[in-house]
Amino acid sequence: MNAVLLLVSFAVVLAGALFFTNAVEWIGHKLELGEGAVGSILAAVGTAMPETLIAIVALLNATEGSEDVAIGAIVGAPFLLGTLAMGLVGLFAYLYRDRRAQGIRLAAHGPTLERDLLFFLAFFAAGGLLAWGPPTAVRIPVGLAFLAAYVFYIARTLRGGGDVQDHETLNPLIFDPREERRENPALVLCILQLLVGLGAMVGGAHLFVEELLQIAESIGVDALVLALILAPLATELPEKVNSFFWVREGKDALALGNISGAMVFQSTIPVGIGLLFTDWALDGNAVLSIVLGVAGGVVAYFSLHRAGVFRLPAVIAWFALYTAFIVIVAASG
Repeated sequence: MNAVLLLVSFAVVLAGALFFTNAVEWIGHKLELGEGAVGSILAAVGTAMPETLIAIVALLNATEGSEDVAIGAIVGAPFLLGTLAMGLVGLFAYLYRDRRAQGIRLAAHGPTLERDLLFFLAFFAAGGLLAWGPPTAVRIPVGLAFLAAYVFYIARTLRGGGDVQDHETLNPLIFDPREERRENPALVLCILQLLVGLGAMVGGAHLFVEELLQIAESIGVDALVLALILAPLATELPEKVNSFFWVREGKDALALGNISGAMVFQSTIPVGIGLLFTDWALDGNAVLSIVLGVAGGVVAYFSLHRAGVFRLPAVIAWFALYTAFIVIVAASG
């Protein structure tokens, strides 16, 4: 029964994320935000929200082991984005190179991508350096600085987010799919859909945490390990399907912004929350995920930003980093 409820929670969270993402993209279009800003802020936050909610709900849960679930969700998401998600997008670009007008060359908004990757590398690495469990006098101001950094990031990205996203890259608003409204849905319906999606994500996240803890206890698996692997796969990767379709169509700014923007969000807001509300004394598996995630970010910086190309060696490196984590955790367990 627990496994069934876990699957139900996956479905609820992902359905909520679908509503949320679809709504925020339309709101971004109506506000005439640049394509880079829509991908790196609106779409990225929408897809990153379920994972963050899982961490927050777990922190509010008094059940034993819930903090381990929170830590796993916090560090597992940016690790998966910087390794497996990047690898899958790179693989799709390589496989569909003949269909893409630019081939394996990158056609993204360069300043936005560079800002995303540098923010991610700086803050996720900083989170790893603080893994020894610093005293409250250190954790609180640093945690607040992480939250403030994301506000600064939003301001910078909004000022230089590139061209406005073309409406044809957006799916019809789920709450108003009528043909005559496909290109101009009502703003009030966009907002209503956003709130419904957020409510579904909160409810699904709560159910996910409860069932994950019970399954971990019943099979004798460390809740942290389970959260590091299952939570990001369940809430982050499926929502990145949009990125795979976008990169196949040559819309790299949206494809990569959806991932790199989520990497910035996940390495600042959830990590900041973790620093504020936990002792941030990470175990070896959590630290390993940070180290490998930063390595994936370095590969992305030099392959995508500096070289501007989806090369097969980089794709292999991203998959290798993710596989290495699974192998090491399985061997140590």
